[in-house]
Amino acid sequence: MKTNIIKTAIAFIGAGTGTAFAAATGTAGEGSGLLVWFLIGFGTLIIMLQAVPAMILFVSMLRGLFSASEKEVHLPKV
Repeated sequence: MKTNIIKTAIAFIGAGTGTAFAAATGTAGEGSGLLVWFLIGFGTLIIMLQAVPAMILFVSMLRGLFSASEKEVHLPKV
């Protein structure tokens, strides 16, 4: 039983270190080009421009919910 625990522990430790070394090999030297940064900036700009009307609509909805109701207007009978 003790040997099974030791073998399992060695297998788990070996699997973890192998993954860590494999992940660390391709992390250097790759930079994003200028076009990638323009794409990210353009996407952010689109999201921000869509947030402006959404906030206006949200504020208008809150005003409508929490404002005092108008008095009823009675029309004269014809």
